[in-house]
Amino acid sequence: MDDRASVDLVLTIVVPVYAVEDYLDQCLESIRAGLSAEESAAVEVIAVDDHSPDRCGGMLDAYAARHGDLKVLHLPTNLGLGPARNAGLAEARGEYVWFVDSDDWLPEGSVRAVLASLREHRPDVLLIDHLRVHDDGRLEADASSHLLRDVPSPTRLADRPQLLYLQHTAWNRVIRRAHLERLDLRFLPSWYEDVPFSHPVLIAAAGIAVLDRVCYHYRVGRAGAITQTRSHRHFEAFDQYDRLFDWLDARQCEPGIRGALFSLMISHLLVVAGNDSRLHPGQRRAFFHRVVAHHRTYRPAGWLPPPGGQGLRHRLLGLGSYPLWAAVRHIYRTAARLRVRDAVA
Repeated sequence: MDDRASVDLVLTIVVPVYAVEDYLDQCLESIRAGLSAEESAAVEVIAVDDHSPDRCGGMLDAYAARHGDLKVLHLPTNLGLGPARNAGLAEARGEYVWFVDSDDWLPEGSVRAVLASLREHRPDVLLIDHLRVHDDGRLEADASSHLLRDVPSPTRLADRPQLLYLQHTAWNRVIRRAHLERLDLRFLPSWYEDVPFSHPVLIAAAGIAVLDRVCYHYRVGRAGAITQTRSHRHFEAFDQYDRLFDWLDARQCEPGIRGALFSLMISHLLVVAGNDSRLHPGQRRAFFHRVVAHHRTYRPAGWLPPPGGQGLRHRLLGLGSYPLWAAVRHIYRTAARLRVRDAVA
């Protein structure tokens, strides 16, 4: 008999796996670290081998043989992060699902804290805090983490609209599986798959709980990660935002939400546009003009640019001049380098 049958709530953790052999054991070990037998029975872990080209598939099978509490799926071809998550979700039996990336890990006690919060509040979505972990081991709070402070649980997005500005990832929100079924929501293929997923699950949630606790360690700057890969595939972000705004239109979301997501979209796309780790310099002009097109397409009626540097960026997009935008970018980057130099001196 499955021990989970006697547990009042089961959490499924889906771990998509691709080319992370140096990090995989740490991720898997962190999930059940410190859990009692009773707590462990409330956790189902599904690892999805996305046809990984390294030793990950064998490592998963060996881990499952040693521990007996890991379900492994081997995909016959590489599908990408979104479809791999979908494959794990299709096998999930828990009331809640948490998508944990296999190059990241959970601080000890995280799963216990998440289970306790889920049992107390039974929300559609539970939001958690995280730390960014750099290659040198330095831990850094995310710029949006302060938005989780002093938020009562449960709450609604209408009462706490600032929650929409949290980093839009799948792994910082634990989601009721029935909520995803009601929305008929799955990850879409291609890069930036979190965009049309993470926002809708929050917008449509009847109840949101906030766990103001670091429950996730997000590895940044890893070689091979999408954010460290120069590729034309970063242009796929535009299609993902098209899908998000199609969803907003279909649900006739209120103007305030649409305006907030418009601002978030432009900020995100400009980060990509200015990032040398993602775009080859020869692709930057074309990417900028795609941002201009999205700015014109999705700018809400009557929307006004915010003050300061962010407003300047919107005005530059309104002008549509790449040389002017590139010149301003150069000024900002030069000033940033000088600040770093002066701080070190």
